[in-house]
Amino acid sequence: MEYISTRGGSPALGFEDVLLTGLAPDGGLYLPRQLPRFDTATFERWAGLGYAALAAEVMQPFVEGFLSPAELRVICEDTYRDFRHPAVAPLVQLGPNEWVLELFHGPTLAFKDFALQLLGRLLERSLERRGERAVILGATSGDTGSAAIEGCRRSSRVDIFIMHPHGRVSEVQRRQMTTVIGPNIHNIAVDGDFDDCQELVKASFADQSFLPPGLRLVAVNSINWARIMAQIVYYVAAALALGAPRRAVGFSVPTGNFGDIYAGYLARRMGLPIAQLVIATNANDILHRFLRGEGYARGALLQTLAPSMDIVVSSNFERALFDFHDGDAAAMAGLMGRFRGGAVQVPPAVLERARAEFSSAVVDDERTCETIASVFRETEYLLDPHTAIGVRAARECRTDAALPLVTLGTAHPAKFPDAIHRAGVPREPQLPLYMADLLQRPERCARLPSDLALLAQFVRERVRA
Repeated sequence: MEYISTRGGSPALGFEDVLLTGLAPDGGLYLPRQLPRFDTATFERWAGLGYAALAAEVMQPFVEGFLSPAELRVICEDTYRDFRHPAVAPLVQLGPNEWVLELFHGPTLAFKDFALQLLGRLLERSLERRGERAVILGATSGDTGSAAIEGCRRSSRVDIFIMHPHGRVSEVQRRQMTTVIGPNIHNIAVDGDFDDCQELVKASFADQSFLPPGLRLVAVNSINWARIMAQIVYYVAAALALGAPRRAVGFSVPTGNFGDIYAGYLARRMGLPIAQLVIATNANDILHRFLRGEGYARGALLQTLAPSMDIVVSSNFERALFDFHDGDAAAMAGLMGRFRGGAVQVPPAVLERARAEFSSAVVDDERTCETIASVFRETEYLLDPHTAIGVRAARECRTDAALPLVTLGTAHPAKFPDAIHRAGVPREPQLPLYMADLLQRPERCARLPSDLALLAQFVRERVRA
């Protein structure tokens, strides 16, 4: 399979090179030149598979030329073996045709584990085969960092540097990163917000001359195609469990950087019968404003009870816009160039195509707490704030009462005790036993201003030979 850049200025690559490259040299994002499409018979054949086997089937077309089916199957089995639920991604019913897909049974209690535990193993395989070492440089608004560290901490070929916005992630999220101590693990608290961290990542990838010779940067943020690929799988798993392909389903997705819901959009294009995709946002609502016809425009970043969604620019939306522009890379390069200067408008036909694919709702902190409290009263089921936003948006945007509508449960509620307390729920969210002493573990973390030169110096001085 061949991968191309959304901006058209970089050569087409195979999967392994895309895995190691992350952001395209022209500033665009890689995506397949052509998606695989699966028919009804194929989905029916997959219906009885366990999660790891299903993952290998869904992802195989994307890794052709890099891994054989047998090799991918082994990697998937190793990746999902240690998830702490036998179904890996179980469904929990909240009400009639209303479900939560629990994606927090991985080692760091968030949906990012599905992709990043796999990504670490894919990187290790590639670097070992090439005899190379790499530096992972990533930015996190909460969950990506800990999942990436967990996926790569045992690698002898990777040094990992993860930035998070100082004071803008929950204590549990921070400690999941900063208490993993190792010679190849470096946490950085940046004075700024997530978008400042993301800009530092993008600038570093654009000019990697600060690295010692023989090293390259690898991206673990959702701009890396391998993450999107892995996330497609749980849409297929949930839909099959609820009667697909003979029955359509819908999904509501707590959305920040757009990678998770973009995977659902791809699953639909690959043949999965998805009747509705709901973009659920917090007060940082760039995507909702876009769908309302207000242009694609940055707003002031607001700190909310759902910090993993506190993102001003939804980076992966560029991939969807590329489709809505019929793959016109020149148009995308121009659009994203203008976006750097502020708000941009898109042609009416592009906006209508986006509206045909997605509905959206904004859920502020007050309604997030109301939803956590009401769901607990009704079912004694505890939602984290991100999932609560998804549930509320699903209820507001539902178009068909008979459609099974699934909210992606993106994180364990114990990661956000402040939000649970604010909602007035009379139950303390408990960390799993294996993580019960997290708040007592020693931390290691550096603090830096949002400065590219200082970041480059920090990385250069700490990478292993």
